Amino acid sequence: MAETIETLEIVALDSRADGVAENGAAVPGALPGERARVQANGERNDLLEIVRESPDRAAPFCPWFGTCGGCAAQHMSERLYRDWKRGLVVDALARMQVEAEVGPLIDAHGAGRRRATFHARFPYAEQDEVGFMRARSHAVVSIGACPLFAPSMAGAVAAARALAADLRGLSKPLDIGVTATLDGLDVDLRGSGPLGPVETRKLVRTADALDLARVSNHGAAVLERRRPRVAFGATLVAPPPGGFLQATEAGEECLAAIAEEALTGARRVADLFCGAGAFALRFARAHDVFAADSDSAAIAALARTGGEARGLKTVAVEARDLFRRPLGAGELSAFDGALFDPPRAGAEAQARELARSALPLVVAVSCNGATFARDAKILIEGGFRVEKVAPIDQFRYSSHVEIAAVFRRKAKPRARRLLG
Repeated sequence: MAETIETLEIVALDSRADGVAENGAAVPGALPGERARVQANGERNDLLEIVRESPDRAAPFCPWFGTCGGCAAQHMSERLYRDWKRGLVVDALARMQVEAEVGPLIDAHGAGRRRATFHARFPYAEQDEVGFMRARSHAVVSIGACPLFAPSMAGAVAAARALAADLRGLSKPLDIGVTATLDGLDVDLRGSGPLGPVETRKLVRTADALDLARVSNHGAAVLERRRPRVAFGATLVAPPPGGFLQATEAGEECLAAIAEEALTGARRVADLFCGAGAFALRFARAHDVFAADSDSAAIAALARTGGEARGLKTVAVEARDLFRRPLGAGELSAFDGALFDPPRAGAEAQARELARSALPLVVAVSCNGATFARDAKILIEGGFRVEKVAPIDQFRYSSHVEIAAVFRRKAKPRARRLLG
């Protein structure tokens, strides 16, 4: 079959940062305003040459850009990048017919990424592959370093490679989650299944050699040389192995600041999908807090910290699956405000109960524009108005954007006094 080569005008960017041609096809690597020679490949085209270059084209600073699937937008100018990323939130709301003013993109990269997940594959006759997923592929690209990592992640790539090599005999695909903590790197392995004594001894030797704080397997500690701690505001917490954290410290601080400002004056606050307490423990400096999450290990860490830390008000916790058993409208009547920060699937069931409740204030945090827009529409239909939508960029150069939004219940009109 003969190859079809065309020259196309690029008119837009899609949600993956691929150029969109005049015929609607995606052209990875192309920018709006450019003219590009492409080889037709179904709905996606392979970029052969930029015939006319956009003034918004920038030189990527990472040698793995375009091969590694972690970054999507290093080839854009700062102006185009910020407009495109804010537009991800604008477009998501528009698709759900939610009218809201979206603020400017907030840079929350800070010192850089403090956590990452590496993938390891063990080919039979080739060198082990340890790194990130390739762009548009299930294969792995081996990397030497990531320029978006925080300084505290120094040694993360070497640790991932060494621990993967320890488990090479298992011949299973492996995910290696590495988190930088105040006490060193905390590593959680996924995919290996139960470990035998030989593999365990290898991991212990590597942890000692690389001075790793902790190594765990599927959430169970293999070796804890030091208890890994992170700071949630002024409170130090020891999250469970593999526990969730925001990607950057600056991102977490920005989200918390928006929530704390909105909740000023509230006496009792509910933190839903709370994890180990990144928000709850900050709130507890000024509010009584109830926190719920399905992750029992994270809840246990929060309960322990809430009971031991000084300067906190009441912190009540519950291990609860908020997807299947959300806090009901009646339960929510005990609070003056609530925050929810669900996984990418969003919080549809919980949003419906919030909409049914008499709560005056809800703060929503989300990492998925589509599910955020759906949940926002539920709140609006339940009588809330959107006060603020802030797109927060802690996943720099990727197609992921964090969102913080404030919803206040509309004031009921006062009844008129009848004269006469």
